[in-house]
Amino acid sequence: MNEFPNLNKISHLIVTFFGVGLLPKAPGTWGSIAAFILFCLLVYVQLSYFLFFLVFLGLTVVAIIACNLATKGLSEKDHKTIVIDEVAGAWMAFLFLPLLGVYDFALDKWEKESFIAAIILIFFFRFFDIFKPHPISYIDQKFKSGFGVVLDDLIAGVFAGLTLLGGNFFIEFF
Repeated sequence: MNEFPNLNKISHLIVTFFGVGLLPKAPGTWGSIAAFILFCLLVYVQLSYFLFFLVFLGLTVVAIIACNLATKGLSEKDHKTIVIDEVAGAWMAFLFLPLLGVYDFALDKWEKESFIAAIILIFFFRFFDIFKPHPISYIDQKFKSGFGVVLDDLIAGVFAGLTLLGGNFFIEFF
């Protein structure tokens, strides 16, 4: 493969999240910001938790398939321009919002606390995605496929959600 990414290929367009991964400096952070913006749009249209979960599952499946297709022939499977995995991981973290009691996807009102919790989740997600504590680092090193590219970010999303839940249990931010 001579040029990666080649945005004329649909799999490359998807894995770069429609070009977001091509933004300069910290493409993973740009992907996480794009995930947050898209999530806010879904909040605006009052998508239910169940529908958000289905969209999340669909996005995750598409991300795995697109990563497999886009990285065929690449030695580096988790290329820096691939950010669809950050979108899936950030959305995994957002699935924890109802457990915090700040947003249950059924409220007509997106409150300040909901917004703050979502931003904190993005920061925690980026922390775990960048520093990759165990088992994230293990998965990142051992699973060299589209599944592995996405899985380490999904686990980072779970870590982010659990960290905010745990922190909220002791300090009660929300």
